Amino acid sequence: MIEAASTEPFGFQAFYPGPGLGGHCIPIDPFYLSWKARQYDFQTRFIELAGEINTEMPYHVMGAIAAALNREKKALSTSRVMVLGVAYKKDVDDLRESPALKIIELLQKEGAQVAYHDPYFPSIGAGRHYRLNMRRSELDKLAEYDCVVIVTDHSDYDYERIVRESRLVVDTRNATRGIASPKIVRA
Repeated sequence: MIEAASTEPFGFQAFYPGPGLGGHCIPIDPFYLSWKARQYDFQTRFIELAGEINTEMPYHVMGAIAAALNREKKALSTSRVMVLGVAYKKDVDDLRESPALKIIELLQKEGAQVAYHDPYFPSIGAGRHYRLNMRRSELDKLAEYDCVVIVTDHSDYDYERIVRESRLVVDTRNATRGIASPKIVRA
């Protein structure tokens, strides 16, 4: 649908689904508008609904990871999971409100051993909503992980190599489009 819509000769902006929203404005600013509108008895149901859906996306990703691991006869609680990309969007060095942080926390709460790689972040410390205190892992031993989860689709990643060397890949950004493999689960 997006590809077809992009044939519009003017005024088209593509928005792709993903694991949730991040950044300094989109996840937060609409709620200020909604709050102010309520002061004038104006309802912003669409803003509230969009916020609910976006807030739930990391949980949707968790469900996809658990289902993919179950398909491989693996329990999430005993799995080793590599999260690729922690920045809130492609090719930036910004963690603010990143859905990757919530996904990592949820994986850890379920008992998974979690590692991450992001070319922009050698470590993740503590923030307003999280205390991860992790150091970046390298991508030289992908086969040691039960699942690799693509959360941020950085341009630096060689997705064909990632799929080839991984046991299972959950792709939340459609970064593996054009790659055919039974190892890929698109979430």
